Amino acid sequence: MEYKSLIQRSHLDLTLLTGVLLLCLVGLVVLYSAAGGNIEYVIRQGVRMVLGLVLLVACAQLTPDQLQRWSPGIYLLGLALLLVVMITGYTGKGAQRWLDLGLFRFQPSELMKCAVPMMVAWVLAARTLPVSLARNAGACLAILIPVMFIIEQPDLGTALLVLAAGFSVIFVAGIRWRLLGGIFLLVLAALPVFWHYLHDYQRRRVLNFLDPEQDPLGAGYHIIQSKIAIGSGGLYGKGWLNGTQSHLEFLPERTTDFIFAVFSEEFGFMGAMLLVSLYLFVIARGLMIAASAQQTYGRLLAAGLVFTFFISVFVNIGMVTGQLPVVGVPLPFISHGGTSLITLMVS
Repeated sequence: MEYKSLIQRSHLDLTLLTGVLLLCLVGLVVLYSAAGGNIEYVIRQGVRMVLGLVLLVACAQLTPDQLQRWSPGIYLLGLALLLVVMITGYTGKGAQRWLDLGLFRFQPSELMKCAVPMMVAWVLAARTLPVSLARNAGACLAILIPVMFIIEQPDLGTALLVLAAGFSVIFVAGIRWRLLGGIFLLVLAALPVFWHYLHDYQRRRVLNFLDPEQDPLGAGYHIIQSKIAIGSGGLYGKGWLNGTQSHLEFLPERTTDFIFAVFSEEFGFMGAMLLVSLYLFVIARGLMIAASAQQTYGRLLAAGLVFTFFISVFVNIGMVTGQLPVVGVPLPFISHGGTSLITLMVS
């Protein structure tokens, strides 16, 4: 009873927290194997998880009114950091995405996964629903500005997630179907322009998604090896630490974007379904919390963050299994990485 009282005073939802902690535990277990038994990866990720949990508890103490007041400031801070990245950001793997703060590197685009839904919810919750056309236009502008900055880095995966995060809030707010249809047609019309501005490697990713066998040792190598790893796991998997595709280094980016392939090879179809079920558990609990929110801002923000989480899971598993193009989206709470993990904890 005393333990439950402490949880309640901390404003934490025990059910949601349990799901998140279980995902973190699974992440540490599979990361140890994906890293070839290198305990340093697990230690670094564990430290990040502890820091993320501290921020999780701290953010849980904030009221929806406080978050609503701070939304414009957090959004503008995120935009300012994106501008700093464009000017003096650290470049790695051909992309200028990070700020080097000495002790660690920080990716400001990850912050926008929280800041954009906060800002869009702030714009749409200012007056009663349904949302007017003018406010929808303002919300769209608040989404597209950071998305363009992130695409310029280039980081198409994060840009798509930020775009989805913002538009999920608009969708939950009750956008008119005619307007939604108009946006869809506008996006279709803009696809040739979008294709023109893609980098060469991004175009190759799309083309290899359609036919990965056309360049099996080049651009199609990632997805081919990933599908081999997943298929070789069979029904029950090869067992923890017994995956051959990862341990023999056939599988690239095995600790980050393609860690789901490592998990599937070692734990098989049944293990993959259990992991997906755990994700669905967290998503369902998040939507229940959003539905019970007493304020419009809180409901919009909570639903937007949950949909962003869902899209991250959907896109990562989709690209690793060959159902979507490879866009560099990590698997939430499982993939190795600092800024993404902490952003998820804050969300």
